[in-house]
Amino acid sequence: MGFPTKVHLIKRQASEQWYINFPSALAQAMEFTRGETVEWFVEDKGLLALRRALPPPSILKKLCRHPNDFRSSPGSAGVAVEV
Repeated sequence: MGFPTKVHLIKRQASEQWYINFPSALAQAMEFTRGETVEWFVEDKGLLALRRALPPPSILKKLCRHPNDFRSSPGSAGVAVEV
């Protein structure tokens, strides 16, 4: 699901400032904090990527990826086991 957002421009006598606001739902889901440092990357002219300097830790536990740790019958989809 996407979040359509407009690009804004503030023109001043000697400069201009472009900005894009994050929708509140997206900022909350990403757990952004006020003053957080992020870095923008231009992947191509159709994709702008944002990297967080210090992302919050994942709430999910690491899952084993070893084949013996999957509890399933042959030919069925595996289920990861928490460790």
